[in-house]
Amino acid sequence: MAEASRGAKSKEERRCIVDGEVGPREGLIRFVIGPEETVVPDLGERLPGRGFWVSARREAVETAIRKGLFAKAARAKVEVPEELADEVERLLAKRAAAALGLARKAGELVAGFEKVMAEISAGRVALLIEARDGSEDSVAKLAGALRARYAALQKAPVPVLRPLWAVEMGLALGRANVVHAALTQGSMERKVSGDLARLESYGRKLRPLEHGPEQ
Repeated sequence: MAEASRGAKSKEERRCIVDGEVGPREGLIRFVIGPEETVVPDLGERLPGRGFWVSARREAVETAIRKGLFAKAARAKVEVPEELADEVERLLAKRAAAALGLARKAGELVAGFEKVMAEISAGRVALLIEARDGSEDSVAKLAGALRARYAALQKAPVPVLRPLWAVEMGLALGRANVVHAALTQGSMERKVSGDLARLESYGRKLRPLEHGPEQ
Protein backbone atom coordinates (compact mmCIF):
# COMPACT_ATOMS: atom_id res chain seq x y z
CA MET A 1 0.00 0.00 0.00
CA ALA A 2 2.82 2.40 0.89
CA GLU A 3 4.57 1.65 -2.42
CA ALA A 4 1.37 2.35 -4.35
CA SER A 5 0.91 5.59 -2.46
CA ARG A 6 4.43 6.74 -3.28
CA GLY A 7 3.92 5.81 -6.94
CA ALA A 8 0.68 7.79 -7.15
CA LYS A 9 2.35 10.78 -5.56
CA SER A 10 5.27 10.74 -7.98
CA LYS A 11 2.88 10.95 -10.94
CA GLU A 12 1.63 14.27 -9.62
CA GLU A 13 5.10 15.77 -9.23
CA ARG A 14 7.62 17.01 -11.79
CA ARG A 15 11.18 18.32 -11.71
CA CYS A 16 11.95 21.84 -12.91
CA ILE A 17 14.78 21.92 -15.46
CA VAL A 18 15.92 25.30 -14.10
CA ASP A 19 16.42 24.73 -10.36
CA GLY A 20 16.04 20.94 -10.16
CA GLU A 21 13.30 21.25 -7.54
CA VAL A 22 10.49 18.67 -7.55
CA GLY A 23 6.98 19.90 -6.92
CA PRO A 24 3.29 19.42 -7.78
CA ARG A 25 2.69 19.65 -11.51
CA GLU A 26 0.07 22.37 -10.92
CA GLY A 27 2.93 24.70 -10.02
CA LEU A 28 4.93 24.03 -13.18
CA ILE A 29 4.52 24.54 -16.92
CA ARG A 30 5.06 21.75 -19.42
CA PHE A 31 6.93 22.38 -22.67
CA VAL A 32 7.45 20.02 -25.59
CA ILE A 33 9.55 20.09 -28.72
CA GLY A 34 7.13 20.74 -31.56
CA PRO A 35 7.42 20.91 -35.35
CA GLU A 36 10.76 22.14 -36.68
CA GLU A 37 12.35 21.42 -33.30
CA THR A 38 10.68 24.46 -31.72
CA VAL A 39 9.95 24.73 -27.99
CA VAL A 40 6.18 24.92 -27.46
CA PRO A 41 4.32 25.56 -24.17
CA ASP A 42 1.75 22.86 -23.37
CA LEU A 43 -0.45 24.24 -20.60
CA GLY A 44 -3.11 21.59 -21.15
CA GLU A 45 -0.48 18.83 -20.87
CA ARG A 46 -1.89 17.02 -23.88
CA LEU A 47 0.70 17.44 -26.64
CA PRO A 48 2.65 14.33 -27.62
CA GLY A 49 6.32 13.94 -26.88
CA ARG A 50 8.58 14.18 -23.89
CA GLY A 51 7.71 17.01 -21.53
CA PHE A 52 10.16 19.52 -20.05
CA TRP A 53 8.90 21.22 -16.91
CA VAL A 54 9.65 24.73 -15.66
CA SER A 55 8.38 26.40 -12.48
CA ALA A 56 5.41 28.67 -13.21
CA ARG A 57 7.41 31.87 -12.79
CA ARG A 58 8.42 34.23 -15.56
CA GLU A 59 11.99 34.46 -14.28
CA ALA A 60 12.30 30.67 -14.40
CA VAL A 61 11.18 30.55 -18.05
CA GLU A 62 13.50 33.44 -18.93
CA THR A 63 16.40 31.64 -17.21
CA ALA A 64 15.67 28.46 -19.17
CA ILE A 65 15.78 30.47 -22.39
CA ARG A 66 18.88 32.47 -21.50
CA LYS A 67 20.93 29.48 -20.36
CA GLY A 68 19.85 27.14 -23.15
CA LEU A 69 18.30 24.70 -20.68
CA PHE A 70 15.65 23.42 -23.10
CA ALA A 71 18.37 22.20 -25.47
CA LYS A 72 20.33 20.75 -22.56
CA ALA A 73 17.29 18.86 -21.23
CA ALA A 74 16.36 17.61 -24.71
CA ARG A 75 19.99 16.78 -25.51
CA ALA A 76 19.42 18.24 -28.94
CA LYS A 77 19.50 21.54 -30.78
CA VAL A 78 16.15 23.28 -30.42
CA GLU A 79 14.62 26.55 -31.56
CA VAL A 80 13.34 28.82 -28.78
CA PRO A 81 11.00 31.65 -29.86
CA GLU A 82 12.24 35.07 -28.70
CA GLU A 83 8.90 35.91 -27.05
CA LEU A 84 8.37 32.53 -25.41
CA ALA A 85 8.04 34.01 -21.90
CA ASP A 86 5.44 36.51 -23.15
CA GLU A 87 3.57 33.80 -25.02
CA VAL A 88 3.38 31.71 -21.85
CA GLU A 89 1.85 34.67 -20.01
CA ARG A 90 -0.74 35.20 -22.73
CA LEU A 91 -1.68 31.52 -22.70
CA LEU A 92 -1.93 31.46 -18.90
CA ALA A 93 -4.17 34.55 -18.97
CA LYS A 94 -6.36 33.04 -21.68
CA ARG A 95 -6.69 29.80 -19.74
CA ALA A 96 -7.51 31.62 -16.48
CA ALA A 97 -10.14 33.77 -18.18
CA ALA A 98 -11.70 30.71 -19.83
CA ALA A 99 -11.92 29.02 -16.44
CA LEU A 100 -13.90 32.00 -15.10
CA GLY A 101 -16.31 31.70 -18.02
CA LEU A 102 -16.84 28.01 -17.38
CA ALA A 103 -17.48 28.64 -13.69
CA ARG A 104 -20.07 31.29 -14.55
CA LYS A 105 -21.86 28.89 -16.90
CA ALA A 106 -21.84 26.27 -14.16
CA GLY A 107 -23.51 28.74 -11.80
CA GLU A 108 -20.50 28.74 -9.48
CA LEU A 109 -19.24 32.31 -9.96
CA VAL A 110 -20.79 35.68 -9.21
CA ALA A 111 -19.55 39.14 -10.17
CA GLY A 112 -20.14 42.60 -8.77
CA PHE A 113 -19.53 44.09 -5.33
CA GLU A 114 -22.99 43.44 -3.88
CA LYS A 115 -23.27 39.87 -5.16
CA VAL A 116 -19.81 39.03 -3.88
CA MET A 117 -20.64 40.53 -0.49
CA ALA A 118 -23.81 38.42 -0.35
CA GLU A 119 -21.80 35.23 -0.96
CA ILE A 120 -19.33 36.26 1.74
CA SER A 121 -22.19 36.75 4.20
CA ALA A 122 -23.58 33.31 3.29
CA GLY A 123 -20.17 31.71 3.82
CA ARG A 124 -20.14 30.13 0.35
CA VAL A 125 -16.96 31.70 -1.08
CA ALA A 126 -14.14 29.39 -2.15
CA LEU A 127 -12.01 32.08 -3.83
CA LEU A 128 -12.20 35.87 -4.00
CA ILE A 129 -11.04 37.21 -7.38
CA GLU A 130 -10.13 40.87 -7.74
CA ALA A 131 -9.00 42.73 -10.86
CA ARG A 132 -5.39 43.88 -10.91
CA ASP A 133 -6.51 47.42 -11.67
CA GLY A 134 -9.41 47.49 -9.22
CA SER A 135 -9.83 50.14 -6.55
CA GLU A 136 -7.64 49.33 -3.56
CA ASP A 137 -10.35 50.60 -1.20
CA SER A 138 -13.08 48.31 -2.52
CA VAL A 139 -10.69 45.36 -2.72
CA ALA A 140 -9.64 45.93 0.89
CA LYS A 141 -13.27 46.23 2.00
CA LEU A 142 -14.26 42.87 0.49
CA ALA A 143 -11.10 41.12 1.65
CA GLY A 144 -11.64 42.45 5.16
CA ALA A 145 -15.27 41.34 5.19
CA LEU A 146 -14.20 37.91 3.96
CA ARG A 147 -11.62 37.48 6.72
CA ALA A 148 -14.01 38.64 9.43
CA ARG A 149 -16.91 36.47 8.26
CA TYR A 150 -14.87 33.29 7.95
CA ALA A 151 -13.19 33.87 11.30
CA ALA A 152 -16.66 34.20 12.84
CA LEU A 153 -17.72 30.96 11.13
CA GLN A 154 -14.49 29.32 12.30
CA LYS A 155 -13.67 28.38 8.72
CA ALA A 156 -10.26 28.32 7.07
CA PRO A 157 -9.18 31.60 5.40
CA VAL A 158 -10.23 31.98 1.76
CA PRO A 159 -7.56 32.89 -0.84
CA VAL A 160 -7.70 36.26 -2.60
CA LEU A 161 -6.15 36.34 -6.08
CA ARG A 162 -5.58 39.24 -8.49
CA PRO A 163 -4.13 37.72 -11.67
CA LEU A 164 -6.41 39.30 -14.32
CA TRP A 165 -7.19 42.82 -15.48
CA ALA A 166 -10.75 44.13 -15.27
CA VAL A 167 -11.17 44.02 -19.05
CA GLU A 168 -10.04 40.38 -19.13
CA MET A 169 -12.49 39.45 -16.40
CA GLY A 170 -15.25 41.33 -18.20
CA LEU A 171 -14.62 39.61 -21.52
CA ALA A 172 -14.56 36.23 -19.81
CA LEU A 173 -17.92 36.90 -18.13
CA GLY A 174 -19.63 38.52 -21.11
CA ARG A 175 -20.01 42.00 -19.66
CA ALA A 176 -18.19 45.29 -19.21
CA ASN A 177 -15.10 45.50 -17.02
CA VAL A 178 -15.43 43.30 -13.93
CA VAL A 179 -13.48 44.18 -10.77
CA HIS A 180 -14.94 41.82 -8.16
CA ALA A 181 -15.87 38.16 -8.50
CA ALA A 182 -16.29 35.22 -6.17
CA LEU A 183 -16.00 31.54 -6.92
CA THR A 184 -18.43 29.55 -4.81
CA GLN A 185 -17.87 26.04 -3.52
CA GLY A 186 -18.49 23.39 -6.15
CA SER A 187 -17.07 21.27 -8.93
CA MET A 188 -15.13 24.13 -10.57
CA GLU A 189 -13.16 25.06 -7.46
CA ARG A 190 -9.98 23.11 -8.19
CA LYS A 191 -9.70 24.11 -11.85
CA VAL A 192 -10.43 27.81 -11.41
CA SER A 193 -8.23 28.16 -8.33
CA GLY A 194 -5.42 26.25 -10.03
CA ASP A 195 -5.47 28.23 -13.28
CA LEU A 196 -5.69 31.62 -11.54
CA ALA A 197 -3.03 30.76 -8.96
CA ARG A 198 -0.61 29.63 -11.66
CA LEU A 199 -1.07 32.91 -13.56
CA GLU A 200 -0.56 34.93 -10.39
CA SER A 201 2.54 32.91 -9.56
CA TYR A 202 3.92 33.54 -13.05
CA GLY A 203 3.62 37.31 -12.67
CA ARG A 204 2.16 39.79 -15.13
CA LYS A 205 4.34 41.95 -17.35
CA LEU A 206 1.94 42.50 -20.23
CA ARG A 207 -1.12 44.68 -20.39
CA PRO A 208 -4.28 43.14 -21.88
CA LEU A 209 -5.15 43.66 -25.54
CA GLU A 210 -2.21 45.82 -26.53
CA HIS A 211 0.23 43.63 -24.59
CA GLY A 212 2.45 46.55 -23.72
CA PRO A 213 4.64 46.69 -20.61
CA GLU A 214 2.90 47.46 -17.36
CA GLN A 215 3.39 51.04 -16.19
